[in-house]
Amino acid sequence: MATLLPPRLGSSFRWLVASSWATNLGDGISAAAGPLLVASLTDDPFRISLAALLSWAPPLALGLYAGVLSDRHDRRRILLIANAVRVLVLLGLAGTLASGRLTVEIALAGLGLLSTAEVFADNTTATLAPMLVAREDLTLANARLTGGFVTLNQLAGPPIGAALFAAGRAWPLVAEMLLLCAGTLLVSRVSLPPHGRAESGASMRRDVLEGVRWVVRHPAVRTLCLIVLIFNLAFGAAWSVLVLYATERLGLGAVGYGLITTVGAVGGILGTVAYGWLTARISLGNLMRIGLIIETGTHLILGVTSSPWVALPTFFLFGVHEFVWRSTATTVRQRAVPVQLQGRVGAVTVMCVYGGLVVGAAFGGVLASRYGVVTPFRVAFVCALISLIALWPQMKHVAHDD
Repeated sequence: MATLLPPRLGSSFRWLVASSWATNLGDGISAAAGPLLVASLTDDPFRISLAALLSWAPPLALGLYAGVLSDRHDRRRILLIANAVRVLVLLGLAGTLASGRLTVEIALAGLGLLSTAEVFADNTTATLAPMLVAREDLTLANARLTGGFVTLNQLAGPPIGAALFAAGRAWPLVAEMLLLCAGTLLVSRVSLPPHGRAESGASMRRDVLEGVRWVVRHPAVRTLCLIVLIFNLAFGAAWSVLVLYATERLGLGAVGYGLITTVGAVGGILGTVAYGWLTARISLGNLMRIGLIIETGTHLILGVTSSPWVALPTFFLFGVHEFVWRSTATTVRQRAVPVQLQGRVGAVTVMCVYGGLVVGAAFGGVLASRYGVVTPFRVAFVCALISLIALWPQMKHVAHDD
């Protein structure tokens, strides 16, 4: 324990990590079981696609509002309420399923409510580490939180969720409910210092604009948000057709498509293990530069190869990069942003992430349907390369931690 979570990080941060890991495992179970539940109730492709839409729409629609709330009010209380709402929704879904009254409309409504509550929970959780650990320990703290996300949410959760669903449709709901209850109990042990909450009479619009203006005026965070937006446009375009790329271009089939996610997650675990070694030798700014080069190269390699033996190691390396990037970008942002603005600035970043993914995915679908499944990867490479060259001089701002 002393190696994984050194005593200097404090007992409250340990409670936060335990809570985050529990809820991440529950979210990973839901990521697989939710679409499976909808697919068991209907074979309509449009309705099944709504399950994915409902997981992406709430962050776009409510992200900024969630950021204002987490800057205005008691953050621990927001997290407790959001988790309690999720538990109640899961209880309702399990009850209707057990009674035989569950319809596809009720299932979709339940998934939408879960995603909405998760927006408030995730935004608030992202503001807590800077309140609990010293600035110089944020790199380690974010590595532990992100490591839990990669190993539990992305690697362990989905296969567990699928296995539980195969055993009985209600079991994933029960498992996530229990994990959320555990996460709520654990986070209730966290003791937070005051964070300069805004006055209760402040305008919501004014608070949102304050966060956006702060991002625009701060060179490091402004550059970071631009990178996130642009590179997620390219990523969304390429990854939107990944299932077709895996089956048609690489000839992997359905099992092979699942293998891509597993290989990427294993790469993330390697990134977790090596992160301390990397940050001790390479500045955060240079880590981000290297990561963007890897991401640009990933699009190029996947755009020209048709060999699984080339593609799978590329996905593995991308998994390493994805973990390192997530931890590093979060640390850079948290070190720069005042505590009382963490929620709103974090929400702006989330808007850039999902805005880029949604627009990129739509663009990638059009390209693939007209010009072939590899075209989005090639276009993503060109866009990422141009953006990397254009933004390279601005990366010196991101290296402000030095």
